[in-house]
Amino acid sequence: MRLFPSNSSVTKGQSNGGSNRALLYLNVYDLTPINDYLYWFGLGIFHSGIEVHDLEYGFGAHEYPTSGVFEVEPRSCPGFVFRRSVLLGSTNMSRSEFRAFMEQLSQKYHGDTYHLIAKNCNHFTDEVCLQLTGKPIPGWVNRLARLGSFCNCLLPESIQVTAVRHLPDHPTYSDDEILDSAATSLTAESEEEDSDHHLLTTPNSDVAFLKEKPVRLAKELL
Repeated sequence: MRLFPSNSSVTKGQSNGGSNRALLYLNVYDLTPINDYLYWFGLGIFHSGIEVHDLEYGFGAHEYPTSGVFEVEPRSCPGFVFRRSVLLGSTNMSRSEFRAFMEQLSQKYHGDTYHLIAKNCNHFTDEVCLQLTGKPIPGWVNRLARLGSFCNCLLPESIQVTAVRHLPDHPTYSDDEILDSAATSLTAESEEEDSDHHLLTTPNSDVAFLKEKPVRLAKELL
């Protein structure tokens, strides 16, 4: 599992004066062996993630109204079989700028909003690609989802519910308790805050979910 880079690594990455652009890759994984046949017809049941700055970002499902955006080692998302990597373009965002971008975007991609047809991991990578390059991901990656109800008939039930589910058990909180917790977190936050605090990590897990900043959560609840 790779967490966000420390402040020292961010500084080092920015010392080039922003002259270097980071390459953007789409890493595509097979969700089922059926892809060995469907792939040659421009179809398939795929998971995808965006690789940039030596980290891969994806979107997975869980049961809670919190970020479903996570990061893993490139080309090694657990539970899926890596198929290929597609160069999408490049970005002039630094590590810290990209981290801020992902935190912002993660507000739209909560784990409990994941839907295989309407809002899956490929919709997430497509939006990232559109925002950073102005172009969508290759059409074949999410073609079955666009076929809508036909996709449900084609997928076995085990595939229909497949998602990254490495979150620990969450206790149930009231709105007041969530706001109190957010206020406490804001008070404790400082400029030297470790960047790992923006992630919800699980022991012995290969996945680290991004957490939204408490100030944003408080504003939404208010």
